[in-house]
Amino acid sequence: MKKYRAVRFDEYGGVNVLHLSDVPVPIPNARQVLVKMRAAGINPGEAAIREGKMAEKWPATFPSGQGSDFAGVIEKLGSEVEGFAPCDEVIGFTNDRVAQAEYILADADHIIHRPEGVSWEQAGALFVAGTTAFAAVKAVNVQQNDIVVVAGAAGGVGSICVQLARNLGARVIGLASSNHHAWLEKQDIIPIEYGDDVEKHIRDVSHGHVDAFIDTFGGGYVDLAIRLGVQPDRIDTIIDFVAARRHHVRTAGNADAATPEVLLQLARMIDEGDLEVPIQKVYHLDQVRDAYREVAKRHTLGKMVLVP
Repeated sequence: MKKYRAVRFDEYGGVNVLHLSDVPVPIPNARQVLVKMRAAGINPGEAAIREGKMAEKWPATFPSGQGSDFAGVIEKLGSEVEGFAPCDEVIGFTNDRVAQAEYILADADHIIHRPEGVSWEQAGALFVAGTTAFAAVKAVNVQQNDIVVVAGAAGGVGSICVQLARNLGARVIGLASSNHHAWLEKQDIIPIEYGDDVEKHIRDVSHGHVDAFIDTFGGGYVDLAIRLGVQPDRIDTIIDFVAARRHHVRTAGNADAATPEVLLQLARMIDEGDLEVPIQKVYHLDQVRDAYREVAKRHTLGKMVLVP
């Protein structure tokens, strides 16, 4: 029986519980596709699940795989799958935590064709960060000429948020480490460094008025948005749910935009030059522990990606 390598963990824990296993190549059912992976994204939420921090909401069944985002080439497809063929290049997602592997079994309604202008690395990293950013920007109702602040503006989600808000005609202020300011400026984003004076700097740049605030980082930014006078229904956090309950702000994220239609819209933006998914580093599957160690530092520009 043909086998392939897949990232697995057999118990909750840190990166050291991750390993590669040889598992049988699955056979797609009537409405599934088998995809040979070319790139797979890495997300902080996957680490939280593996560490057991989300066990009450999303328990793991051991042995467990990891990963939702992927891009690759269709190897086989089920008898009822329409619109796709073997050798088609696709971008997709799975809810089964199996994307970080050489082969991925996915539902046919969870994939789209890969536009030529979308690199494999960007394609593999697009779904979770892209749909989360899409939902957050929509939740705060960004309008032309709005002043929008994004905390964590150079991270996987934040780097897409700032561009989507900019594309809608907003003036965007991005909070990020100074080593990422050049990238933000290239995207026509106003960069501000983290620190004790961040509130003062935002007030100076915005002339005391901020219309909307997106928090992708946590650690007090919802409270900051409230102090800046942003209305609660125009604040969204994807991480600080305690503050969200306290201030009754929005918590829109991946689940609010997790559709192939949104994925296609984002892929077309990349293809047309209206969106960039910055890739900090590419790791091979057998370097998965190193990749998650780097993600845990929370200082990346954009995304980390795994390749076979």
